[in-house]
Amino acid sequence: MAAMAALQSSMTALSLSSNSFLGQRLSIPPSLSPLHVKPRENPFVIVVKLKHWERKKCKPNSLPVLHKMHVKVGDTIKVISGRDKGKIGEITEIFKHNSTIVVKDINLKTKHMKSREEGQPGQIIKIEAPIHSSNVMLYSKEQDVTSRVGHKVLDNGKKVRYLIKTGEIIDSDENWKKLKEAGREKTEVMAASAVS
Repeated sequence: MAAMAALQSSMTALSLSSNSFLGQRLSIPPSLSPLHVKPRENPFVIVVKLKHWERKKCKPNSLPVLHKMHVKVGDTIKVISGRDKGKIGEITEIFKHNSTIVVKDINLKTKHMKSREEGQPGQIIKIEAPIHSSNVMLYSKEQDVTSRVGHKVLDNGKKVRYLIKTGEIIDSDENWKKLKEAGREKTEVMAASAVS
């Protein structure tokens, strides 16, 4: 309706000067004149539903915007909602583009694997599916309590995360050493399996 009204107003406003068209005025025959349409009192509102990938915010270089997360790899967490509510586990992987995490032995899904070679049979395996980071809270093993995370700067100028309820510091040097050693072992196992 709005397009029709805009067309009508543009057609009526169209008038050429007498010297622009071989000395004759351009006249619109009545058969081609636009219909007279009354504007509606309540115009329709058009809502367009976008696809999931169109709604994702991106940077100017077309990479997705990475979300800040309150958890890191190696943190001990407790699931606070969903099918696995109340379970405790350790984070093995994080995905910052959609704010999801993979927790060891939590949110297990069944996957049917095809046989890769002719003599090898197919198999059914369990894999850990990602869950949203808002469904977990940091967990203290010593005090057996879940807590929100806070940030503070130590005397040596290092910024660390700590549990608000207990005051326990999460980002300690021992944790980072354990994670680095586990990462090294994992890469060595992957390299050994690739060689053989």
